[in-house]
Amino acid sequence: MSPNRPVYLKLRDQIAAAIMLGKYPEGEMLPSVRALAAEQGANPLTVAKAYQQFQNDGLVEVQRGVGMYVVKGAAERLRARERDLFLREEWPEIRSRMERLGLDPAELTLRG
Repeated sequence: MSPNRPVYLKLRDQIAAAIMLGKYPEGEMLPSVRALAAEQGANPLTVAKAYQQFQNDGLVEVQRGVGMYVVKGAAERLRARERDLFLREEWPEIRSRMERLGLDPAELTLRG
């Protein structure tokens, strides 16, 4: 992950990971902007921008005056997106490095 990447995108990735891992289950409410900002030591506007990305992507729904809820299927959609991103952008670089180092993928499971 690039150190020059905007903070709201880094925060978005952390929230996405929490959704995929079940910390924020489907149908459950996300922490308020203020609560998550305090927890992460982030600016509330930064958290709001990260949350807006989830809303734009249809991964959360807003209930006015109540909060944001993770929609059904959000975790699987995020996993599918992350798998695609990994296979397109990260895996080729990892595979290339493994080849340079003479690593056999079958050996990696034995070292786990």
